[in-house]
Amino acid sequence: MPEDNDLAQSTRSLHEHLDRIEHLVAQTSAHPVARLHLHGGLPAWRRRTAGEARWQVAICTAVAIALQIAVPGRLVVLRPIWIMPALQAALFIAMAIANPGRLNRESAALRTLGLSLAALISFANAWSVAALTVGLVRGTQDGSPGRLLVTGGVIWLTNVIVFGLWYWEFDLGGAACRALGIRQYPDFMFPQMATPDLAPPDWEPAFADYLYLAFTNASAFSPTDVMPMSRWAKLAMTAQSVVSIITVLLVVARAVNILK
Repeated sequence: MPEDNDLAQSTRSLHEHLDRIEHLVAQTSAHPVARLHLHGGLPAWRRRTAGEARWQVAICTAVAIALQIAVPGRLVVLRPIWIMPALQAALFIAMAIANPGRLNRESAALRTLGLSLAALISFANAWSVAALTVGLVRGTQDGSPGRLLVTGGVIWLTNVIVFGLWYWEFDLGGAACRALGIRQYPDFMFPQMATPDLAPPDWEPAFADYLYLAFTNASAFSPTDVMPMSRWAKLAMTAQSVVSIITVLLVVARAVNILK
């Protein structure tokens, strides 16, 4: 009926005006705690938000795909060496076309593509780590110290990016679930979560935070300022530390031995 349509339009208009007023008040409040009260006391990672932009994860994923081209042919899972990166690039392009903007809607197809891409990069890098380890232990991994260090560095950096992808994909259900505020309990406790007064009220973890988590875990071989809360998070960080230890210790030891 016309009256019902007019009422629905008026209701939507009222909600839009209220959202604008809330946004203006939030931007002009004197203290972050005061702005937080506007959302019922809930921090951004516990409520619905605009969603994370794709560009951070897109850049790092592209770097991880490109790095595999620098791995020697004897350490790759498929030959020629461009086959696996090309397959990963196809998945990456499909995801970018399907959702180039903010990651704020659930989609089984997009999540399957994202997990498949992370799995392919992980498999390729794990194969390279295993092949490099076997070659170093058996003494069949030839090459100059510089080349060996570069190969180890490429594998180590790919390991950092791919585990950053896994943390980002699964913490609180993934980027879309974090934007929708679906899950209550985090898998990783960031400092901003423990002390919300020291962070803006609109702070929530993004890919850069998970990349930092992966880098510090690969460098220190243990948690630093971000604590794993769930069992899968602890096991994932353990697996990353093991890969990092093997790569760093064996590669550096072999390079030093060659130099001597």
